[in-house]
Amino acid sequence: MHKELLKKSQSLIALLLLCIVISILSDKFLSANNIWNVLRQISVNVCISTGMTLVVLMAGIDLSVGSVLAFTSVICAGLLKDGITIGALNIHVGFTIFGGILAAIIVGLLIGLFNGFVITKFSLPPFVATLAMLTIARGATMLYTQGIPISNLGPKFEYIGSGWLIGIPVPVWISILLVLLVVFISQKTAFGRHIYAIGGNEKAAFLSGINIQVTKLIVYGISGMMAAVGGIMVTSRLNSAQPNAGASYELDSIAAVVIGGTSLSGGIGTVTGTVIGAAIIGVLNNGLVLLNVSPFWQQVVKGLVILLAVIIDRKSKK
Repeated sequence: MHKELLKKSQSLIALLLLCIVISILSDKFLSANNIWNVLRQISVNVCISTGMTLVVLMAGIDLSVGSVLAFTSVICAGLLKDGITIGALNIHVGFTIFGGILAAIIVGLLIGLFNGFVITKFSLPPFVATLAMLTIARGATMLYTQGIPISNLGPKFEYIGSGWLIGIPVPVWISILLVLLVVFISQKTAFGRHIYAIGGNEKAAFLSGINIQVTKLIVYGISGMMAAVGGIMVTSRLNSAQPNAGASYELDSIAAVVIGGTSLSGGIGTVTGTVIGAAIIGVLNNGLVLLNVSPFWQQVVKGLVILLAVIIDRKSKK
């Protein structure tokens, strides 16, 4: 616990220093519009990264979240736009906003459960299983859309990503609620303790009676659902589902988790630390844009930040 608090405090200090440096270099950084814009952008990564945190706490990894985000977003948009037509029965079923969102989340859950099933049933490394799903989901997205965006989904759906509630962007409220829920699950329930136990020592967790297969299935299912929620937020903000959405989101998510103090070896970390990590990634992205840094250099900088975070994690582990 002491180590987790130390990592969290270090991440928080790093965030504050980063904000100070960028605010000195750019007078636009602390403007109200920019702050709200940063919070909207961070909200998507927070949703994805909360699910990723649970996966990494078990010493796993989920590389498919970006592609799952894209696939579930086009499913949601397609259902809202065109519904489902059963040609053999000549039946057309339309979908409400709630129905489309629910369908997308269920698809995300099923993909996550499939990842967990493959990993536990066939003893595949999570890296390999989720890398395969990354390709499958991206290919399925292109097949579903033929590479064409699905747009004009209506102002009510757009409100989810662009609207305000009590003076705060709706995506921020969604991410706050999801973070609180996952914090409760990870810190206050037996299921959460099982996740930490598996990440700390899987063999000992098995001998103590923890159902490792079921726990992993549920955690990967949660990761898939969180990616779907992120996809809904991105799609509603743009009022369009883009087939190439979510590209490299898995890297930003993993970066947020590691920077936030969660160990890639499992067993150590917190969701609140991940939120700080996501804030660091979001502020860094925004600062580089404000400073007119080339997008290519932005990738280099983010890669170096991830590398530094992993090195620090390994050093502290030793």
